[in-house]
Amino acid sequence: MKSQARTAVVVGGASGMGKATAERLAELGTKVAILDLPRSDGAVVAKELGHGSTFHPCDVTDPAGVERALQAAVESLGRLHIAVNTAGGGVSQRTLSKTGPHSLDAFRSVIDLNLIGTFNLNRLQAWHMSQNEPVDGERGVIINTSSIAAFEGQIGQVAYTAAKAGIAGMALTMARDLGSLGIRVVAIAPSLFATGATSRIPDNMVADLTRDAAFPRRMGRPDEYATLALAIIETQMLNGSTIRLDAAQRFGPK
Repeated sequence: MKSQARTAVVVGGASGMGKATAERLAELGTKVAILDLPRSDGAVVAKELGHGSTFHPCDVTDPAGVERALQAAVESLGRLHIAVNTAGGGVSQRTLSKTGPHSLDAFRSVIDLNLIGTFNLNRLQAWHMSQNEPVDGERGVIINTSSIAAFEGQIGQVAYTAAKAGIAGMALTMARDLGSLGIRVVAIAPSLFATGATSRIPDNMVADLTRDAAFPRRMGRPDEYATLALAIIETQMLNGSTIRLDAAQRFGPK
């Protein structure tokens, strides 16, 4: 699917990897709708993007609010061809610590934000895409954000690992579910990227955190995520996979 003259929803598009992807899409003439938290810079980013881009505030843990925001976004776009979902986060807790067992509420909240939030977006995005007239047999492409923690979760990441592994695990099954409609599903699994709080980590700590990478031994840059997202969008044969974006890094236990 060529991104020119297409429409896109970028969830988490007010900052980091989502913002970088929205910017690259807009540069190619794509009309973009940004979904992000009400307190985010989404409105400012949408104005900067131009091309009729819009901002629709929502919290991905609020299913009804997401449905309303996505409906408004699609109405502003006219239709939906591309969905990039980057919203997420986690907590650091061991399964069992000196203070007792992992908080069940904390575990549920991480699953709700990352896994359930992503699936809720996907089912609604796919519905909107299914209304499109196919071009070269294709109606849409969905890109989700997993993590290399899905495969080598570190100590204290049990909730985050479970959530991101679920996103990776959904890719093939969902691609099979939606294949007859011409809708592709791909997940990107980044390593540490310079977004949000991680962008303020001192250089000496970055060197320690990325010591297991082959090359380059640094945090990823949001634009590198965007570059991969655009490649997925424009390459039909990329479907049902989780693509690691990690400089060949494999997380150690801690």
